[in-house]
Amino acid sequence: KVKNIAELEVVTTDLEVTEETFGEGENAFTTKVTTIDGVKYRIPVSVLKNLKAILEVKPELKAFKVKKSGSGMNTEYTIITLD
Repeated sequence: KVKNIAELEVVTTDLEVTEETFGEGENAFTTKVTTIDGVKYRIPVSVLKNLKAILEVKPELKAFKVKKSGSGMNTEYTIITLD
């Protein structure tokens, strides 16, 4: 089972992101994932876009946390920078 990156307390900015397809047929979907300690975590595109913008301003950032609110189509993700 793939977990959500918001389930992690701390995420480092040097994470390796890959693209994977899950499911079969019309239920198949492709998403960005990272593997940490053998566990796969899904990374929403909005998180990657926000992280990229933050790193442009603060390239020395080493760690962050993702806060998830809402559910379904109304899910929002907030990146909290950690020092």
